Amino acid sequence: MVEPVSPLLPVWHPGVHGNPAKTQVVLTETRPGSIAEVTAWPGAENEVRSLIAKVTGLDLPDQPGGGAANATKAAFGFAPRRFLVVDQAAGMDDELVKAISEEHGTVTPLSHGRTAIRLSGPKSEWVLAKLFAIDFSRQAFPIGSARATAHHDIFAQIHRTGEDQFDLYVFRSFARSFWTTLCHAAAEVGYEVK
Repeated sequence: MVEPVSPLLPVWHPGVHGNPAKTQVVLTETRPGSIAEVTAWPGAENEVRSLIAKVTGLDLPDQPGGGAANATKAAFGFAPRRFLVVDQAAGMDDELVKAISEEHGTVTPLSHGRTAIRLSGPKSEWVLAKLFAIDFSRQAFPIGSARATAHHDIFAQIHRTGEDQFDLYVFRSFARSFWTTLCHAAAEVGYEVK
C-alpha cells in the first residue's frame, strides 16, 4: 500500500521559525494509521463507549468532551453519541467495525479525510487561544478532554493529550491553510517544525 502524500508538503518547513530566541512551541504532523468516527444509536452510548474501550484499551469517561490517550491511541467524545478514535497503527477502524454491530451504531473511517497536527510546548495554550474562543487552561480543559470547534470556516477537533500538548484534527482539504495560520499564530513565541 502506498502511503498518501501529506497535504502539508508544500508548506512543511522543518526547523526553527518565528522568534528563535524563545522557541516555545513544537508543531508536528502525526500521520496516524487509523482515524475513525463512531456514532452510537440513541440509548447505546454506554455500550459503544465500552466497545471502544475494548478495542483501544482506553477508558473513556462518561462526560461531554471526555477522552483518553496513551502513546499510540486516543479517543474522545466530541458531540452527543459521537466519538473520534485514533490509532498510530493502521487497521483499528476495521476492528471497530467488527466490534460495533449495526444495533449499536456506525463506524466511519476518516484516515483519508483528516490531517492530524500536534502542538506542544509551554505556549501551546496561548497559541491556540489566539485562534479559538475556548478556555485552554488546565482547569477548564484538563488532560484527556476534547472540543469540537471552528476557526473561521475550518472545523477542528482538539484533544488535550498532555500537560502542554494538543492533538488537532482538521479536514484534509483545509490542512494546508490551517497549518499556515497555526504557524503565523506561533511565530511570536517561536516554533519548531519537526
